Amino acid sequence: MESMSVIGLIINASIVVQLVMLILLSLSLISWYMIWKRQAVMSKTGKALHSFEERFWSGIDLSRLFVQVNTEPNPYSGQENIFRAGFKEFARLRKGGGSDPEAVMAGTERSMRVALLREQEKLETHLPFLATVGSTSPYIGLFGTVWGIMHSFLALANETQATLSVVAPGIAEALIATAIGLFAAIPAVISYNRFSANVDRLLHNYETFMDEFSSILHRKAHASSEAEAKA
Repeated sequence: MESMSVIGLIINASIVVQLVMLILLSLSLISWYMIWKRQAVMSKTGKALHSFEERFWSGIDLSRLFVQVNTEPNPYSGQENIFRAGFKEFARLRKGGGSDPEAVMAGTERSMRVALLREQEKLETHLPFLATVGSTSPYIGLFGTVWGIMHSFLALANETQATLSVVAPGIAEALIATAIGLFAAIPAVISYNRFSANVDRLLHNYETFMDEFSSILHRKAHASSEAEAKA
């Protein structure tokens, strides 16, 4: 009966089925590592978002805030990186002179949009791999299942008397391959959906911040333009 245990079935499985199981176990381990890494990044990003929002809306002068975030940058704060890119471009265009407010705002918004795309790329790291594992692992396991059942029927053809004990080990090892495929796929799919929802929520917050920050800079640019015109 030892050979009918899970470990015994894996050891006695055909080379092809063992290779399928090894691939699936490797994919599962890599997926769990990436899930752990993504969870840590998402947690730090969420905390950084709330921390920067409190500082930004506390009434602090934007120039002073810009100096602070340049001195102690937070790599997990997407809003901070968008703010830094936008304010830096805004200050550069205004200092250059000769630019009307609309041109200044167009350059500023373009710079923030590039920063937003970079943040999106960072947030979506590892997600394609999780999606691939979630979609392909069941099929890889199914391949092992089909191969194991085929191997069992080939063994049955060489037997003079067909009994359950002849085909049971092959079918059992085939089902183990399917089970490992599902074990690799289910956490990957759940994590992918969860992280995708978090990414969408964070990007929505970033875009909302961009619109609000653009409005503030728009008023600032027009106020400076009017002051220069009066002078």
